[in-house]
Amino acid sequence: MTAPIRIGNASGFYGDRFSAFREMVTGGPLDVVTGDYLAELTMLILGRDRLKDPSLGYAKTFLRQLEEGLGEALDRGIKVVSNAGGLNPAGLAAAIQEVADKLGLHPEIAYVEGDDLLPRVKELELGRPLTANAYLGAWGIAEALNAGADVVVTGRVTDASVIVGPAAAYHGWRRDQYDELAGAVVAGHVIECGCQATGGNYAFFNEIRDLGRPGFPIAEIHADGSSVITKHDTTGGAVTIDTVKAQLLYEITGARYAGPDVTARMDSVELSQDGPDRVRISGVEGEPPPPTYKVSLNTVGGFRNEVDFVLTGLDLEAKAELVQQQLEQGLRKKPAELKWSLAWTETPNAETEEQASVFLKCTVKDPDPKVVGRAFSGAAIELALASYPGFHVTAPPEDASPYGVFTAGYVDAREVEHVVVLPDGTRKVITPADETQELEPTDGGTLPMPLPQLVAAGRPARSVTREVPLGRVAGARSGDKGGDANVGVWVRSETAWRWFAHTLTVEKFQELLPETAGLPVTRHVLPNLWALNFVVSGLLGEGVASQARFDPQAKAVGEWLRSRYIDVPEVLL
Repeated sequence: MTAPIRIGNASGFYGDRFSAFREMVTGGPLDVVTGDYLAELTMLILGRDRLKDPSLGYAKTFLRQLEEGLGEALDRGIKVVSNAGGLNPAGLAAAIQEVADKLGLHPEIAYVEGDDLLPRVKELELGRPLTANAYLGAWGIAEALNAGADVVVTGRVTDASVIVGPAAAYHGWRRDQYDELAGAVVAGHVIECGCQATGGNYAFFNEIRDLGRPGFPIAEIHADGSSVITKHDTTGGAVTIDTVKAQLLYEITGARYAGPDVTARMDSVELSQDGPDRVRISGVEGEPPPPTYKVSLNTVGGFRNEVDFVLTGLDLEAKAELVQQQLEQGLRKKPAELKWSLAWTETPNAETEEQASVFLKCTVKDPDPKVVGRAFSGAAIELALASYPGFHVTAPPEDASPYGVFTAGYVDAREVEHVVVLPDGTRKVITPADETQELEPTDGGTLPMPLPQLVAAGRPARSVTREVPLGRVAGARSGDKGGDANVGVWVRSETAWRWFAHTLTVEKFQELLPETAGLPVTRHVLPNLWALNFVVSGLLGEGVASQARFDPQAKAVGEWLRSRYIDVPEVLL
């Protein structure tokens, strides 16, 4: 048997722990260290960087991390693979070479490009975005590593591709070994977000003994596509079935998790404990990929501004009504969008002024920055001596700032030229998959037998259940996909699953989360994980960069759900 390849991830987003790269390289044995820097919002940030300076457009943090850790990685024979190239992988590769020359190092550097479709948006009918990048797969990375590259940087590839590419190269997988590739995709999905697999953002965080500085995750990927998720010894955090399950449910949709190389069946995943801080992933099935590539499209949607009014003490609703009326009457031109939201945080008979206050937020958007600039924020400040008693705001008047809009497009995979530039400068085109399969919804998953009512003789029926927060029996992890929110919820026993799968219906979900009541909600059942995944369409408006709601990336929607009260059978408590 071929030994597994040991891949450690050192970044889950642009801005993650800077020291993680060096910690991963020096913390124990690794074959590859990877880094994911390209969240949907990051592409917009890099697009604005590129507008200011065409030589930029990549994650500058990664370059500084290499200055500290590249020599150590080369000495230990650890390959480096990252999507930090962003909108300019060639520029990043050149910058890495400059750093290496300065340090007296001689790495073989390769890069992957072809994802940038901006010059062709009119031809491909993709609108007029600021950035347009197809999600490429893993085979360009694999080619680079097979050609001897020590460092491979890419533009927009799927998050898991930086893990799948090294695994495919190491094990010599063919492009039609779908089960093996799907297994690597699942392992990559688990470790791509860094410490979220080792206890970070974990629903039952109080169970983690040492969460002060969690270690970053490692995937040991075997030749058959199975893997073990672990971390370096002596690092903080924990790797358990539940920390892994939480990350598996993060930002997926249904049972089919599609990518450019393979569609992984999330309903086939099996988890088992493999020792302390070791969780085995097995049984993953794969299918041919869809015939289209997803495209990340970012546009500048217009300009926004906001003012937070502080209301204190008595008559809070009347105070809010007064200032709303005054501000709207005082605006010379009404913005294209004007929204008010009131956050009730006050405590009756409060002992501190802060506890006696609530926040009234006014958010405005418009194509014209003048309409929502000082003309808006200045109008709010002009009310300071002429409005409700105790008037004050949280910040001085500010100018408008641009906001972005993320949308997903789709193009025929044959329209995208996936290219790897090898260390010797040779350019090689990676052809799209020969075999494809249209993405179809699954049958919804098999529901378990319902949990019977357990009533003791003579015991009143009302005592069979108790009203408690859902989080007493269920974990959750939530996040964003463009304007949609994904909420994965799971329980931790087969008995609880028999109750949970029949109880948390779409209707109950919307009842517990009233913000979702008027929106399309789709429920996906994942029996192997004792989990349900809910996709709430449109909850985030036009995506995180548009700042459409209080929690623009839906990071805490799952925790909100867990805090809501529901009747739970006492046998589960």
